[in-house]
Amino acid sequence: MDASIEVRQLRKTYGPTVAVEGLSFTVAAGQVTGFVGPNGAGKSTTMRVILGLDAPDAGSALVGGRPYRTLPTPLCAVGALLDAGAVHPGRRARDHLLWLAHYAGLPTRRVDEVLELVGLAGAARRRAGGFSLGMRQRLGIAAALLGDPPVLMFDEPVNGLDPEGIVWIRGLLRGFAEQGRAVLVSSHLMGELEGTADHLVVIGRGRLIADTTVRDLVAAASGDRVVLRTADRSGAMSVLANAGATVAATDRDSLTVSGLPAERVVAVLTERGLPFSEVSAHRATLEEAYMELTRDAVEFGAPEVHS
Repeated sequence: MDASIEVRQLRKTYGPTVAVEGLSFTVAAGQVTGFVGPNGAGKSTTMRVILGLDAPDAGSALVGGRPYRTLPTPLCAVGALLDAGAVHPGRRARDHLLWLAHYAGLPTRRVDEVLELVGLAGAARRRAGGFSLGMRQRLGIAAALLGDPPVLMFDEPVNGLDPEGIVWIRGLLRGFAEQGRAVLVSSHLMGELEGTADHLVVIGRGRLIADTTVRDLVAAASGDRVVLRTADRSGAMSVLANAGATVAATDRDSLTVSGLPAERVVAVLTERGLPFSEVSAHRATLEEAYMELTRDAVEFGAPEVHS
């Protein structure tokens, strides 16, 4: 089966509210694709349509080239975690997975394999109602992995995880991509995506804002800015401004300089005998790039369950 997700001209409304409009993107095999946007942007709606939980008003969402509802064994085609709380609190972790495995025709040994993989082997016979949020996340991930699917979808997978768990999930997602799977991750934590995602799909007001690599997005946001560290901040600001630069103070001993290349900044400071300890190209964070892109993307105000 083709490991991919294809969304084409997707439109979805809830009454008078347009949740998604004309949305198109592809989640390719062999990479982690981050799916981001402000609250109400249409992320959850899109993921629900991909999984056949909501029907689109127009357009299509395909998994491996097919609508989810036509997949003969969905659990073996796509694994998803949208809500870590979607498990009966009175059911033991292993029993929950056994029920899913039985439904999909999977062997019992697969249940024990995924429990071991997500670190819940020791809690297999505990009831889910006594689990912490982080443990419920791990159980949801185990359920997504049961069918060893080529396509994986996770909505906020680091919620409730401790630092060790965050490192674990980051490695897990990268490992899946390296195996050739298509991985779609919705998250509000740009720092986590920056260290995990290869590609980024950014939406706002239900429409596509950007579909690009993380590297290209960060490079575009970084622009031609230069970071300068100097003990004479006011003097440096004055001479660089006179040389045609735009200068902004960022902290007690550093400046951000725009409009002059790093070599020219060094030359101007040297000519005036001003001290400096660092002159380097500014590299924006993924969070800075994201905030710049979504500055005008306000919430719809629709309930988050349909966002």
